[in-house]
Amino acid sequence: MKHLRLLQSMYVAMISLFFSISAEASVDSYRYLHVNVDTTWFIFVFIFCLVFVPMVLLIVLHWWHATKKDDDDE
Repeated sequence: MKHLRLLQSMYVAMISLFFSISAEASVDSYRYLHVNVDTTWFIFVFIFCLVFVPMVLLIVLHWWHATKKDDDDE
């Protein structure tokens, strides 16, 4: 049983070491990103779409279901 736990802990340590190396490489890649004035506009447009597209969809769906006749009303 102790050998199994030792093997499991070694396996977890190897996996975490593998992922830490790739995470370090991605942190270093941020140095090469070209950030300029247009970057903030792209972020604004992206967040604007994330907020308002679902809101417009909810309004359209509510309007569509509100104008639909129910079978109970007849």
